[in-house]
Amino acid sequence: RGTPLRPLNLGQQCFLDALLNPEITLVTCYGQAGTGKTLLAVASALHLTFGGAYNGVTVSRPVIPMGDTLGFLPGSLEEKLDPWLKPVYDALEFILAPDQGGPGKRKQPARPRKNGSDAFPTVGGKKSYEPFLESGLIEVEALCYIRGRSIPNRFFILDEAQQLTPLEAKTIVTRMAKGSKLVLVGDPAQIDNPYVDRLSNGLVYTRDRLRDEACTSHVTLERGERSQLAEAAARKM
Repeated sequence: RGTPLRPLNLGQQCFLDALLNPEITLVTCYGQAGTGKTLLAVASALHLTFGGAYNGVTVSRPVIPMGDTLGFLPGSLEEKLDPWLKPVYDALEFILAPDQGGPGKRKQPARPRKNGSDAFPTVGGKKSYEPFLESGLIEVEALCYIRGRSIPNRFFILDEAQQLTPLEAKTIVTRMAKGSKLVLVGDPAQIDNPYVDRLSNGLVYTRDRLRDEACTSHVTLERGERSQLAEAAARKM
């Protein structure tokens, strides 16, 4: 009942094939800004979870700021991680929003609420993904607490994986238990972590070390679909 999606280019089709293949338990994906990495990963996770293939979806992201930081954030763990996971929440909101038109019909953009706080539709005062967070179907995981865990029967999405060190990447991959699928997405050209570079980061390390395993797949997305401006900026700036 949400927004229907379809691949817009051959790279996205290959990425979806890997995401939906039950025999592939690790997917790594390189792609510049706007290529659809996070959106397709989240959509596939929800599709498979609602179909019964997994018990739930786990999402995480390295907490590495771009530029100056704003200091410590108050609140619970979920509230502290909320600013870092906005791209994932945006994808969830887009996918779970009710479809407002059939094939060939353009959607009407959602109008901002009067207080100007949010342009996304809400249900009963909640965003469309919040009931899934409350029920545990969608879980937010802090990477600093993942050591020692065993994660079975989950679809685990790690966004911005190029910010990881190789040791951190190994720790995450070895947490995956039977029935789980791990998806690492990122752009090796966009790194804010001062301890890694485009060749030594955890995303590239994982892809290079596990590329010959039958249960892994790697896809590089080269064509941006966000907008003409975003595509031009990614190529020329």
